[in-house]
Amino acid sequence: MKLKILVLSLFMSMSMFAQDYILDSITPKYGHLINFEANTFQYASESPAFKKFFADLDSIYMGKKKKMHIFHIGGSHIQADIYSNKIRTYLQNMNDVSLGQRGFVYPFHLAHTNNPLNYRIEADNDKWQGYRCSVKKDSVTWGLSGVSAAFRGREDQIYAKANYKNYTKKPYTFNKLRVFYNTWMEDYNLDILDSTLVVTDTINYDGMYKEFRFNKTVDAAVLNLKMTDTTCVSPEFLLMGMEFMNDDPGIEYTTIGVNGASFAWYDRSVYFEKQLQLYKPDMFIISVGTNDAYMPKDEFDANAFRAYYESFIQIIQRANPDCAILLTVPNDDYYQKRIPNPNTAVQQRIIVELTKKYNMAVWDLFSVMGGLGSSNDWYKAKLMPRDRIHFTKLGYSIKADLFLKAMVDAWAEATHRDKDVLLTHFKNLNE
Repeated sequence: MKLKILVLSLFMSMSMFAQDYILDSITPKYGHLINFEANTFQYASESPAFKKFFADLDSIYMGKKKKMHIFHIGGSHIQADIYSNKIRTYLQNMNDVSLGQRGFVYPFHLAHTNNPLNYRIEADNDKWQGYRCSVKKDSVTWGLSGVSAAFRGREDQIYAKANYKNYTKKPYTFNKLRVFYNTWMEDYNLDILDSTLVVTDTINYDGMYKEFRFNKTVDAAVLNLKMTDTTCVSPEFLLMGMEFMNDDPGIEYTTIGVNGASFAWYDRSVYFEKQLQLYKPDMFIISVGTNDAYMPKDEFDANAFRAYYESFIQIIQRANPDCAILLTVPNDDYYQKRIPNPNTAVQQRIIVELTKKYNMAVWDLFSVMGGLGSSNDWYKAKLMPRDRIHFTKLGYSIKADLFLKAMVDAWAEATHRDKDVLLTHFKNLNE
């Protein structure tokens, strides 16, 4: 696809907003823009996978020490990790035992693109070159993240911090650190600068990562990357991601997002499935689609979109056949800031059909917003910027709370809880 939707510069400089449930307070002013009846996880009650997911989620809510893993994939909305981080914070601050490990992250700064504000990975950026699966001219190896950063110098130090400008009750800590890279190359040595921390370090060549185990929990670590032989011709260290790990129970919420990404672009990540197989997702949220349809109506290939979507569902099911998969219909948008994009309505029909076929659930954000052309109303209300594709700070906060409300309603139905009592619990978390 020639046109790629890039994250707005405001995401890079955006100040953090409080982790408050705002849906009640904004309803008098913005409620007319929202179709609250459409704000549901449709068909979740008919899915055995979702019944199991909500039962497990409920056990954590009740204080049981259990681990769960949620994946959320998308484009620029997810790379920025604004509304998804608000959802993460709700789930991980649910009670004293629910703060799971921070998990898989990508050092976007090293790839010269916008990094979420809630963690920080730094090095000498001038020595690194970034490659995204969504950029046609880029051609390297990609894994789970869909982004790779290449280092071709002699030596550098990488500062990895699990916490930056986040708002969790407790800071994230880790006693294991995985670094995903091109393990088939031996051009560089990768070590923890403070060797007294390290109990063991092992390389998993099949999973393409090196794992360091520490003798205590930490919230930051410094890695030293050094060429093994200075006479090496065309050396390359290709960083594909990191993972902050610990043994704590709770909910791990992993986001995978690439600016401009579509199913076709993610299909270029040849090691995506291999690295996903390292996990067994309890829930997988698919928020890919905006970039697949950002084109004139006569250029959108509905059959190709369906085929890509279905193939991606099957990748998830191979990783975990019992995974609860939530499809999300993309938000309404304007094509080139001029006309409502009719392709989203076609995507909506396809996504609902796939939901029924695979006995999954769907969150129809397109309908929640008001359908075709509704992004212009959200733009006039200053909930979206001029592109009418992304959202403002307030818009993303509303989006996160709408998601939470839909999830809580489905959870309450599955476990026979009082949905108002359950939602009130999240409203009063006071992170």
